[in-house]
Amino acid sequence: MRIIGGKYRGKKLFTPNDNKVRPTSDRAREAIFSILYSRLGSLEKCHVIDVFAGTGAFGFEALSRGAESVTFVDKDVRLLTKNASLFPTEKNKITIISADVRFLPSAAKQADIVFMDAPYAQGLTVAAFEKLCAKGWLNDDALCLAEMRRDEVLQLSSCFEKCDERMYGLAKIEFYYYHASVDGK
Repeated sequence: MRIIGGKYRGKKLFTPNDNKVRPTSDRAREAIFSILYSRLGSLEKCHVIDVFAGTGAFGFEALSRGAESVTFVDKDVRLLTKNASLFPTEKNKITIISADVRFLPSAAKQADIVFMDAPYAQGLTVAAFEKLCAKGWLNDDALCLAEMRRDEVLQLSSCFEKCDERMYGLAKIEFYYYHASVDGK
């Protein structure tokens, strides 16, 4: 697996030796970033949260493409930490949180872009989005992306406005805008 665009294009990332981590394909990542550019113009000044980060491929791709900072969240951060060491000049832009996202502390910094790739069909995506809202992790109008199995259906609160959906093989990625003012949140 490697970074596919930006200033670190071609940089190889460490990958897992087992099937516990399911990295987003290069093709899907490229398509996602094309959509982000069409909606946002650029990633400059964007704070990104990569939740259930695994290898961190999405977040490191965002850094390569100009994101101001990236926060990675995962229970097991060994692979993330190893990959972060490949970006020594970016270390002040990288925060790694070793935690179950359902038990996150309050936010130190709000996100403009959230990418979530939870284990499929376990109900963790909805729980994680609820926790991110409750703990103040999302800027108003944050763009939130959720990767899931093609047949999964998300039942998010009305704070999330679905704006796009794309299919990539067995995966589906749904795009939402977060509106803090909906439902009094």
